[in-house]
Amino acid sequence: MGSVEQPTKVSILGKENIIVHYDIWGSYIAHDLLENVPSSTYILITDTNLYERYVPSFEKNFQEAAGHRARLLTYQIPPGETSKSRTTKADIEDWMLSKERDPPCDTKSVVIALGGGVIGDMIGFVAATFKRGVRFVQVPTTLLAMVDSSIGGKTAIDTEAGKNLIGAFWQPARIYIDLQFLNTLPTREFINGLAEVIKTAAIWNEQAFIDLEDNSERIMAAIKATPSNSVERLSDIRDILKKIVLESASTKAHVVSADEREGGLRNLLNFGHSIGHAFEGILTPQILHGECVAIGMVLEAILARYLGVLDGGAVARLVKCLSSYGLPVSPNDPVVRKRSANKHCSVDQLLSIMSVDKKNEGRSKRIVLLAAIGRTYEPKATTVADRDIRLVLSPGVMVSPAIPKDPKIECIPPGSKSISNRALILAALGKGECRIDNLLHSDDTEVMMNAIAKLGGAEFAWEGNGKVLVVKGNGGGLQASTDDLYLGNAGTASRFLTSVATLARPTKQGHSILTGNHRMKARPVGPLVDALVANGAEIDYVEKKGSLPLKIKASEGMEGGDINLAATVSSQYVSSLLMCAPYAKKPVTIRLLGTPISQLYIDMTAAMMAAFGVHVKKSTTEAHTYHIPQGTYQNPSHYSIESDASSATYPLAIAAITGTACTVPNIGSSSLQGDARFAVDVLRPMGCRVEQTATSTTVEGPPKGGLKPLQEVDMEPMTDAFLTASVLAAVARGSEDSSTTRIIGIANQRVKECNRIQAMEDQLAKFGVTCRQLPDGIEIDGIDYTRMQMPQDGIECYDDHRVAMSFSVLATIAPHGTLIREKDCVGKTWPGWWDTLREPFGIPLQGVDLESQQDSKVGKSTTSKSIVLVGMRGAGKTTTGGWIADILGWQFADLDAQLEHDVGRSIPEIIKDSGWEGFRSYEVGMLGKMLKEKPQGYVFACGGGIVETPKARDILKSYQASGGLVVLVQRNIDDIMTYLQIDKTRPAYVDDMQSVWERRRKWYNECSNFLHYSQKSEPHELHTASKDLERFITTITGRRRPLETILSKERSFFVSLTVPNISTKLGFLPEVAVGSDAVELRVDLLEDPQNLDKSPSTESIANQLSILRGLTTVPVIFTIRTKSQGGKFPDHDHESILALSLLALRMGVEFLDLEMQLPESVLEVVVKAKGHTSIIASHHDPKRELSWSNGSWVPFYNKALLYGDVVKLVGVAHDPEDNTKLMQFKAWAESAHSTPIIAINMGRKGQLSRIQNTFLTPVSHPSLPFKAAPGQLSAAEIRSALALHGVTDPKKFYLFGKPISQSPSPALHNALFQNTGLPHSYELLESDTVADLKATLQSPDFGGASVTIPLKRDILPCLDLVSSDAEIIGAVNTLVVDNTRRSTRSGGHFLMGQNTDWIGMRLVLESAGAHAGQNQSGLIVGGGGTARAAIYALHTMKLSPIYILGRSAGKLQELVHSFPASYNLQILDPSSANQQMCPSPTVAIGTIPADKPIDLGMQDAVVHALRNSADCKSTKRVFLEMAYKPSETPLMGLAREHGWETVSGRDVLAAQGVYQFQAWTGITPLFRDAKLATGFRTKMPAQRPSASFEPISPDLDLAALVEKTPNFEYVVRISCDMIEHQGHEAFEKLVLLHVIIGGKPLVIEGFQKHLDEWTFTSQWLKDNHGKKCKIQASS
Repeated sequence: MGSVEQPTKVSILGKENIIVHYDIWGSYIAHDLLENVPSSTYILITDTNLYERYVPSFEKNFQEAAGHRARLLTYQIPPGETSKSRTTKADIEDWMLSKERDPPCDTKSVVIALGGGVIGDMIGFVAATFKRGVRFVQVPTTLLAMVDSSIGGKTAIDTEAGKNLIGAFWQPARIYIDLQFLNTLPTREFINGLAEVIKTAAIWNEQAFIDLEDNSERIMAAIKATPSNSVERLSDIRDILKKIVLESASTKAHVVSADEREGGLRNLLNFGHSIGHAFEGILTPQILHGECVAIGMVLEAILARYLGVLDGGAVARLVKCLSSYGLPVSPNDPVVRKRSANKHCSVDQLLSIMSVDKKNEGRSKRIVLLAAIGRTYEPKATTVADRDIRLVLSPGVMVSPAIPKDPKIECIPPGSKSISNRALILAALGKGECRIDNLLHSDDTEVMMNAIAKLGGAEFAWEGNGKVLVVKGNGGGLQASTDDLYLGNAGTASRFLTSVATLARPTKQGHSILTGNHRMKARPVGPLVDALVANGAEIDYVEKKGSLPLKIKASEGMEGGDINLAATVSSQYVSSLLMCAPYAKKPVTIRLLGTPISQLYIDMTAAMMAAFGVHVKKSTTEAHTYHIPQGTYQNPSHYSIESDASSATYPLAIAAITGTACTVPNIGSSSLQGDARFAVDVLRPMGCRVEQTATSTTVEGPPKGGLKPLQEVDMEPMTDAFLTASVLAAVARGSEDSSTTRIIGIANQRVKECNRIQAMEDQLAKFGVTCRQLPDGIEIDGIDYTRMQMPQDGIECYDDHRVAMSFSVLATIAPHGTLIREKDCVGKTWPGWWDTLREPFGIPLQGVDLESQQDSKVGKSTTSKSIVLVGMRGAGKTTTGGWIADILGWQFADLDAQLEHDVGRSIPEIIKDSGWEGFRSYEVGMLGKMLKEKPQGYVFACGGGIVETPKARDILKSYQASGGLVVLVQRNIDDIMTYLQIDKTRPAYVDDMQSVWERRRKWYNECSNFLHYSQKSEPHELHTASKDLERFITTITGRRRPLETILSKERSFFVSLTVPNISTKLGFLPEVAVGSDAVELRVDLLEDPQNLDKSPSTESIANQLSILRGLTTVPVIFTIRTKSQGGKFPDHDHESILALSLLALRMGVEFLDLEMQLPESVLEVVVKAKGHTSIIASHHDPKRELSWSNGSWVPFYNKALLYGDVVKLVGVAHDPEDNTKLMQFKAWAESAHSTPIIAINMGRKGQLSRIQNTFLTPVSHPSLPFKAAPGQLSAAEIRSALALHGVTDPKKFYLFGKPISQSPSPALHNALFQNTGLPHSYELLESDTVADLKATLQSPDFGGASVTIPLKRDILPCLDLVSSDAEIIGAVNTLVVDNTRRSTRSGGHFLMGQNTDWIGMRLVLESAGAHAGQNQSGLIVGGGGTARAAIYALHTMKLSPIYILGRSAGKLQELVHSFPASYNLQILDPSSANQQMCPSPTVAIGTIPADKPIDLGMQDAVVHALRNSADCKSTKRVFLEMAYKPSETPLMGLAREHGWETVSGRDVLAAQGVYQFQAWTGITPLFRDAKLATGFRTKMPAQRPSASFEPISPDLDLAALVEKTPNFEYVVRISCDMIEHQGHEAFEKLVLLHVIIGGKPLVIEGFQKHLDEWTFTSQWLKDNHGKKCKIQASS
């Protein structure tokens, strides 16, 4: 394979057994093995990924070298950490011991491990134990293995208890490090290995560390090139790479030679591993070993700094070096969070894993602590207390009150952030080298240095153990960065670099992108951008106008000349322009408009520019005007950064608040920083003794509690310090009426890292301190510090360092301790702040793991921002808006109506007077006003033409960009056009209506982020339409969380629809969804009914999705399955897939299936836009290219974790063993991550995996045209299989009460059990005493019960819990067993009582078309027990008032008083015929017995009440008669006579049964099916439905005998009389009959003319039950 010249040998344990060079794999190793590790048998073991690439060529080389002297056996194992197991080790050993190895492997055999760390560790352990130890050779193929795991003889396997806990020391006889392997090593794996290289340099060799710092760009450029066998990607770093590998290998070899068995010194090689391994134990395999070690190194370095043994500069160097190689430095690194799917690593979990670290001594944890770069604190690991580790690992810190133990403390804060950032810019723009000491080591300066480096502005190096930064400036010769300049939340860097980036010259990219985190993107930069653009710069806003991200054209400097700038928001805008002005194309004059804020910072910038050779001249004739000459900065050889005066306020404030003394020795009156005046101008007036010289400041506080309030202090010169003053003011007490401190001059603090004034008000309130905001300040009412409350949930820091440090000052005297959240945000200016609190101040600190505290709060946030509706007139915005307001409990406003009200004229009048342009102006003004004045809790319906003006469109776009919801309300355009022809309340369109729609369509889509596509609804369908809208709006606002609901179920399914057109399958789709928890819309299978030859349009898909949502109540899964994944959608039509996916998100689907084979550009866009939709990240392998056992599924699983809320993996089973392997993979995945997973195999042999899958198993249904995937089962089939396998135990359900012999409930529930595949049965248990039921209630097979008279109240003492509805109604009709709990009362079943009578009534009413709207009331006739459930039903329908009419006034009064006043119950006097009922009732329920005639007085009262609603003819009026015998009651006759639609109470029996079944099983049957079932009574025992039925009542007589023939066919004979008198009901019974007999053959027989008359029935049966139903004429 090329040259084998001059391999370098490294000595280990006295022998030169490590050989390092390029191209030694093959001939060199073959000859060296035979000569130096002789044997007759060599066994080469590698993984399946490497085998084909490297083994065949080696076999050839070996055979040529060995001839007949030796044989080479080869073996391959699956790749990945999962193979590092006892099982794989045993497999290898069994293979080596097999008789097939002839001659057998013996003690002289040599094992060769070719691969990475997994192979080396595993095969080394095999060699160590095989026949008590055989020789082995390491051939590492990854950088990580080359520099770490292959050297030293550590071998091991993993167990469930942890990594590497079982193993042995077994030194390899040879280690061949062929660097050529690295040429094809993937970039991430390469970087993974560099973590160990950096680690070794950090603990042992500072010069090696410096080399790594100096060469990072060159090394990264090489390894980022595409790995290839044919391209030499490493040629530019060939010598560097060999050098760093040799240095790392030599260091490890030296340490191992000195301490082979890890007695002490060898522990040093575990720097970063104690904490890193803990993270790896949780995050593997998504986060690699080296990545975890990088995080561990930083945290262990921070720990060393916290313990006082490491300087902060060393930590900063380590962080910068790791970052420069693309390694993560925090568990919160965005890439780590993304790759691990935001997996939480709890501190307790991390400490638990660390407790089994091999370095520990008993329970004491030992960690390698750095003392400096290149040197450790001890020549071994150091014992560290858990409390110190916990503090470093925790995101929060509890600060306890304490007085500093030393009454006189000296404290030196870090370098000034303001001066540090300016010095970095000036030195980078200058020529020559500049040595900067006391530079602030912080997040802000890190991002500044990284950005400057990416712009090519300077080279950086460290001296003096990281205390001096050497900046080699490039004289302004910058170039556009190809990488985004990510600035986190560094506001100073963002403003300075905005101007700096304009100085760059174009490269292969003509612009640079400045971006940051979400808080940074909310901070203003607009005035600076405006000034730069006005001076010739080209800058575009990438997202929100006025904020980052920015796209800045590389224009090689400003034009120069006059620049006008508003400096009243931030002085940093001025400083940014000042520092870059010398590089403009002509001299610059900057005129500041208005009095500039923070003038001292502008003066600081000018003074520093002078130190770098450019002198700013302040005008003597014009106020706030500066003249800057052209020039180039000349770097001074040395520049010293004074400490940060803003940061110095915190230690001085601790002295002030605790009554102790503190000196800051390097900040005094001569400081450039305005905050240096804090001690004199603030602390001294508050009662402190202050001594300030030119260079130092000392503060001694009054006795604790003795601070005085400040009547007024102007903090404009030191605005950042106002937070420190505020927390002191919180405990400053004067006289009774003068404890208020007033701080002014700080308006700019509203636009810092957060709105700091608001933050102070909100967070001080948690202590019980009252604040009031001023236009440019804040007032704080001080209180006695002993009365401060403990802040609930801790202090929110808003990622703002100054908020965190200020409140830590207050915490030192807060009596109860204070939790500071986001403690690491102090890294922005004082990374070691918590170290300083510990020493020298001695303040007790305790780490707090915030996420473990918030487990109960997991979930997406809901929105309370007002909702805006747009769309064409006639689309239904007003109706929709009213419903949304009702659903959310918000206010509704029609903006057109509001405009007419405010202007005092109608819209036609406005247009007549002011023209369309004038009207549009009014309209836009109204929109802006309402959004500003009513930003929360409102629903606004806009006029159809709101999108006609650019200003209105900008408002709507801006509103949705800020998180607001703008919903496009749309329906079929033809329906809208029909409506517009009728509606004359608005001016006619000037243009043709269709052209108006076409013009506006694009604008509507641009201005909205959601789409509600509604179907035309008849009055009786309004209930369904409103429920569909409720699902939509609660989903997009986050109030409904279907994923959480489904996860709470023991087993769940989704049915995959395979119909080409939803609109043609309206009849059976509701039936198909029964028993499933979601329904999958397979978009790739749909057709456009308007154009069958083409793929469906987005409009067609939107229409079909809308129809589907109206048909089913379960969540929708929107799926576009491509051809390569087993579907029909074109694989490469990514544009259409993206468009349809975004349509689904706009329509608020609950789930979106997203294929992982799509380009990342598509995946990123969809996931970013997902809102509250849950993503099912899927990968299907229909060609069976992947195996569950060899790790080949892991990359797809990892990718799915990145993008999905749910992972779905679908393979193919060729034999039953594939299902076992799948279950093992799934068990591993579920143990590693909480993200729910669907994992199944397709094909008949994979059906077992479908039965075993418990979460969202995809299912089919017999009524569907075909199955969506091979081997798919129905939900009923899976439940039946689970019963057969003993997974689901048969349960018995009962009806309790007396008399019950005629009840239809057994027929109902047994039919439903059988239809859904459940093995349960329902029986009658007739009794009128609870004592008879007790044994049944605690029977092991008791599943639940219905309860009827006389036991609905008597059963209550037997229950553990009663639902709120049953409590209010005062009766229970349903018993549910909660199998997750045991009864504390009986020790047996936990029994819950519910009432489904009321919801049954409501379902019947709504199904009949009753729909509550504004100003609608309800009526109840009767006051007995049934009336209570009726009242509850009407109240939940939001009918008010509810009128009650009955005979007994006393009984009615008692009834009314038993309900809350909010029910608004009003009693009607039956003796008064003139009672007013306003509003009139539109829904009524009769609850009086029907077996007796109604007395005349009561009848007159009923007639009056029914007649009272005659004016409600536009609203459907529905009367529910609860008495169902006789079939026509007197009340029903009266109601129909007065225009009411009547419904029989018989239907309530079915409806309440629907909800009982749902409560018992989690399955919601169709009301239609339940009604059919209640129409029959079986002659057979109740638990076994039969095919023979008799009617419940004469009017339901079938008039036909059902009989069973010898060939098991069921025959139904029909007659003309049956068709004529029973029609549809008879047909429905046949359908039910087919269900009850289990789908067995059914013959419909009759004379031909009868069959012809029943055309619809016969056709339906043929279409839907063709193979199981036969229709034939009688002979």
